[in-house]
Amino acid sequence: MSQKVKSGSRNIAIVGPYSSGKTTVLESLLYVTEAISRKGTIKDGNTVGDSANEARDRRMSVEISAASTEYENTRFTFIDCPGSVEFAQETYNALMGVDAAIVVCEPIKDRVLTLAPLFKFLDDWEIPHIVFVNKMDRANIHVLETLNALKAVSSRPLVAHQYPIMQGEKLTGFIDMVTEQAYQYHAGAAADPIPFPEALKAEEHQARAEMLEALADFDDHLLEELLEDIEPPHEEILKDLKLELGADLVVPVFFGIAEQDYGIRPLLEALMREAPAPETTMERRLKTIDDTPLVQVLKTFYTPQGGKISLVRVWQGTLTDGIVLNGVRAGGIYRLVGQQQQQINEAVAGEIVAISRLEAITTGETISTISQIQQLPKAEKLEPVFALAITPEKRNDEVKLSSAITKLLEEDPSLAWEQHGDTHEIILWGQGEIHLQVALDRLRRKYNLPMSTHLPQIPYKETIRKPVNSVHGRYKHQSGGHGQFGDVYLDIQPLARGEGFNFHETIVGGVVPKQYIPGVEMGVKEFLSHGPLGFPMVDVAVTLTNGSYHNVDSSEQAFKQAARLAMQTGVTQAQPTLLEPILKVDVNTPSEFTAKVLQLLSGRRGQILGYEGRQDWQGWDKVCAYLPQAEMHDFIVELRSLTLGVGSFHWEYDHLQEVPDKIAERVLIKNGK
Repeated sequence: MSQKVKSGSRNIAIVGPYSSGKTTVLESLLYVTEAISRKGTIKDGNTVGDSANEARDRRMSVEISAASTEYENTRFTFIDCPGSVEFAQETYNALMGVDAAIVVCEPIKDRVLTLAPLFKFLDDWEIPHIVFVNKMDRANIHVLETLNALKAVSSRPLVAHQYPIMQGEKLTGFIDMVTEQAYQYHAGAAADPIPFPEALKAEEHQARAEMLEALADFDDHLLEELLEDIEPPHEEILKDLKLELGADLVVPVFFGIAEQDYGIRPLLEALMREAPAPETTMERRLKTIDDTPLVQVLKTFYTPQGGKISLVRVWQGTLTDGIVLNGVRAGGIYRLVGQQQQQINEAVAGEIVAISRLEAITTGETISTISQIQQLPKAEKLEPVFALAITPEKRNDEVKLSSAITKLLEEDPSLAWEQHGDTHEIILWGQGEIHLQVALDRLRRKYNLPMSTHLPQIPYKETIRKPVNSVHGRYKHQSGGHGQFGDVYLDIQPLARGEGFNFHETIVGGVVPKQYIPGVEMGVKEFLSHGPLGFPMVDVAVTLTNGSYHNVDSSEQAFKQAARLAMQTGVTQAQPTLLEPILKVDVNTPSEFTAKVLQLLSGRRGQILGYEGRQDWQGWDKVCAYLPQAEMHDFIVELRSLTLGVGSFHWEYDHLQEVPDKIAERVLIKNGK
């Protein structure tokens, strides 16, 4: 490879469920590598990650944080990713640009299932990853049970790279599973070698044998050695770990307590030794490689001081100050340590850096100095599942809202907004209640746009149940000079659901002149836009059958008014009824929660259509149902509560359906009818 590549570097994402300790792991990594002289804590709100006000208010990550550091001549760029499922888009976008990931989890059996969607994403994209079992001082199950629980949610074999040494509930050291050397932890220092603890011999041998067998599945020579009871050399085991990890064929597992820095140094050393270098990732992701600058945007930030900052992965070529990418002249190039920026003169292939002032360039976009480039794959955009209607607290702020929301969506592509055609509300869509509250906090803090919120209105419609014929409508108005006269007879009939609106005329003998018939249709349509129950009317056919006119006083406007009067009389007689939108919902859930999901849907007036195994997801089901939109607002909240946060759904509008009488009464009373 002729181009300049940052070979002595690793780009590592730190991922895992909410509260597993990812930000503390980052803090420990930065402390051990001397990028910071003192560790911050979540409680004190002074960590490198989670530096945004919205994160510190909630003591949780709400966006990715990048931090660059060096350790033993290797430059690491760590990206601390949110654990909450509501901010998963941030994590997925970042993972598209790294060489490997550390999956941080807790040794709590009931929480292991929360890793399933993350493991699935990593394996679908073949992103090498290491598991770091954090908070070993809080373990509620045995080490081997922890490993077995993790194996149940991973499609790749997990191999213990080290075996923890516990004294009661206290983690005191570890055994390196490659060399079988035992070590004892010390606060603030590297671990020291100690004699092998004989009490752990049987357990450690079992775990080591499973590791070697998993590696032997991909190495015939190692398999022969195991079959002949030959102890493989340590170098051969490390070589296999490096190859299999780099190809996302196995997942090494480490144990520790990040708060005390236990396990952090062995983790760093494994990343240097075994995680794939940037060249390996480039060869896997790029079809062809040359010296042309090729960059992908992983995250967009809008900062109060520096304006727009784009976090990018340099896939090939070299970036310099003022380089023009996709027709946009870039500003400065920076390495980040949280919110701190270190300006650099250039960035080469294999680095993750920040670039200022990439206006009109969006997250996920592939950019270059030339127009014909290979597009890099980007994470699929998550569908919105939770909505709030928003209104600026100050009416004068309405003109600023569109621009601010555009920037908000650049920072967070999993948000969406719409001006609803029926209800005329501005609706902000996202991944959950906290997600939208964070977005609203940003609107207030960054753009001085405080918002009022309420639940979005349901776009009810109305229709009629029975036909009425020859409904008479006459409009006669005299006000000096020419008067107004229009006279019509209408037949009004219900249509099948989904047929909309039809207008016909059967006029003979010119009793209603042709030039006035469009006015009749217009009057009918205007009435249908706001029916007697207060909502737009659908699935109605209207036929103009008869009428009369005046040579002087008739006009299109008069016939329009006559039609409105006829509709007002006729629709009232035709038994108007309320319709509600019904959504087709596909709910994804681990099979153990399927029964609860069925109850949840039924309890919200859902009509179950059936369920089946979820394709390519072992141990998961997909439940299909019809669900009234009125029952959807907090559906995702309850679904996640039932499924340890991993349940999800896809929805789309399907049809309109009559609202049950009792519910219709409540809706109409609420709307003043």
